[in-house]
Amino acid sequence: MASANRRDDATLQRPTFDRAHSKVSMSTVIEERLVAPEMEYSVPKSRWLTIRELVSEPAGEFLGTMILVIFGAGVNCQASLSTSTLVSATPKGDFVSVCLGWAAGVALGAWVSGGISGGHINPAVTLAFATLRDFPWRKVPAYVLAQLLGGLCGAGVVYANYIHAIDAVEGGRHIRTVPGTAGLFGTYPAEYMTSVSCFFEEYLGTTILLLVICAVTDKRNAPPPAGLVPLVLFVTILGIGASLGMQTGFALNPARDLGPRILTAMVGYGKEVFDFRGQYWLWCPILAPILGGLSGTFIYDLLFYKGTDSFLGKNGKDVFAEKNPSLSVAESSV
Repeated sequence: MASANRRDDATLQRPTFDRAHSKVSMSTVIEERLVAPEMEYSVPKSRWLTIRELVSEPAGEFLGTMILVIFGAGVNCQASLSTSTLVSATPKGDFVSVCLGWAAGVALGAWVSGGISGGHINPAVTLAFATLRDFPWRKVPAYVLAQLLGGLCGAGVVYANYIHAIDAVEGGRHIRTVPGTAGLFGTYPAEYMTSVSCFFEEYLGTTILLLVICAVTDKRNAPPPAGLVPLVLFVTILGIGASLGMQTGFALNPARDLGPRILTAMVGYGKEVFDFRGQYWLWCPILAPILGGLSGTFIYDLLFYKGTDSFLGKNGKDVFAEKNPSLSVAESSV
């Protein structure tokens, strides 16, 4: 018995693992499992890898939102500017292509950032999940700032790409009109729309958007195959745009409107983009989507969602996880 203990002690003290020429004991297996990970992580990380880990999630939100706006504002410019014979002999788009362009932008932006940051690309989503789900509040400022900067930079790329067409339509480099070509970047309502009607349309569209997002990411519902959530978002944005997009431009996203609006103020449209219709930019494309996002998430969680990561399910048990004990926490939550 003593000799066996000595053999095990000797095995524990071995600096390397040699399975080919030594007897493998239980202590050797335990040592491999405990020491091998430490040996793996003992290699010092480069400074860039450390920085990348810190900024990867906001960077994902930035890039995803920028892609969204590049496709969306880009299709706005192509469809609208090409109606002028000074730009094109024939139009290169219509409202259908506008809806398709925005839908593609949302889907591709979510695809790029989904596995990195969750693919929010929308402050209304981030705030709803922080308020009613377990998304950490400490991440909210970085996410929202990244989304806003992504919208601004995306609009800047599109403006640089279409600046000559905008000059031709406006009549010169130093002529910029609001809403006019400013409406290619930010959202502006139809003249006949009242303030209440504008607010309701944006609120309604974002409520529907969050209902769908909550449903499609709910493992207990009928989620699509892995990686196909952006395809559902494509269909959702296409449907919202085609049915509710004509009167207010279906912002549905504060960063999608405010980022490009700031860009237009910077490049010559001036403060009128903020003064339009009594600070329309604040109460319609920002506040209405935020409230709509909260409402959509609240309605879904109140009626259907059973995960304990929801504010409404904090005191309950995760029945789905109990029935599926092999699922990890990440797999059984949104």
